Amino acid sequence: MRTQGSNAVRIIGGEWGSRVIRFPAAASLRPTPDFVRERLFNWLGQDLTGKRGLDLFAGSGALGFEALSRGAAEVVMVESSRLVHRSLQATAGELGAGERLRLVLGDALHFLASPPRGFDVVFVDPPYASGLAVKVLDHLPGALAPGAVVYVESDAAFAAGPGWRVTREGRAGAVHHRLMEWGGEA
Repeated sequence: MRTQGSNAVRIIGGEWGSRVIRFPAAASLRPTPDFVRERLFNWLGQDLTGKRGLDLFAGSGALGFEALSRGAAEVVMVESSRLVHRSLQATAGELGAGERLRLVLGDALHFLASPPRGFDVVFVDPPYASGLAVKVLDHLPGALAPGAVVYVESDAAFAAGPGWRVTREGRAGAVHHRLMEWGGEA
């Protein structure tokens, strides 16, 4: 739930369910709405125990913290804004995320130039109208574990490109969201 007039969302489920995440006021930050996150984690099966996650445009941290709350063994959050990165650090401390969370201050495409490998769940929710979703998908396959799923959120439908298969998709107002799998060669 995003409280009107405040920069906060609630973690929906898992260990930290109902805990509030606060984030700075920034035009580029628009957390994934609760009902879309709920749908996403229904698609993922609720329990992410043992999974490795990557949140490439962390923003509020709602997707990455939700994954940790649901048992992910590790989540790497990449955020380019220093202000937002500091906020993520503060939230991680308040939640007690510990060693399971790695925060990276930097650009998502730069991170993907030499990423760690073996991510099971990847969240791609870049600023709308940036065109970054398609660019990221072009560079992502080398970071994925076999059978990995990729969640993409955007303001418009787009062609994912060769090698990608859409397994689930939905729309909520202006938010297009889909779950995808890589079927090409890395």
